[in-house]
Amino acid sequence: MTASSASVAPGAESGASGVTSGDVTGLWASYQVTALNVRDFPSYGSPAWLALRSNDPRRAAAIIAAAEQWRRHEERERWLDDLLDNDPERWFSAVTAEANQYARRICADLARRPDQVELRRKRQLSPPRKVVATSGWPPVAIPGRPGWYRHCGPNGEQIDLPTNEPQTGQETPA
Repeated sequence: MTASSASVAPGAESGASGVTSGDVTGLWASYQVTALNVRDFPSYGSPAWLALRSNDPRRAAAIIAAAEQWRRHEERERWLDDLLDNDPERWFSAVTAEANQYARRICADLARRPDQVELRRKRQLSPPRKVVATSGWPPVAIPGRPGWYRHCGPNGEQIDLPTNEPQTGQETPA
């Protein structure tokens, strides 16, 4: 491959017709598998493939499919090697494209998750709040003083009493 063709995708070296050698080879492999008239065949080298008889057309279909996959793999590797030598920025874009796509897909979910600072802040104990009775609500039990309740007086003042019965002048919700 030349420096000018390094930026072209794998299999894109084409003649005047625009058809690449990879296109022709891929079509040939597809035709061969179709001509064998098999729909499902095991992967090349798998235990199921090894169990096939040597004259089984599924065996040949698996070999042709594996050869075509290997050809595409090798073609992409050659293309990436040429890109690395001739256009490192395009090479980096090509080898990180899947990772970038994955990152774009998960970034919204990651943004909603708390980071370490937020988690640490949530784990810290907050100072105790004052016990405050609210008008219209039942009295509030006072921590550390069993049997004592804080009431809200008629003028909004906080009153501690040894009963949880509302005082006169207090409204309670129905």
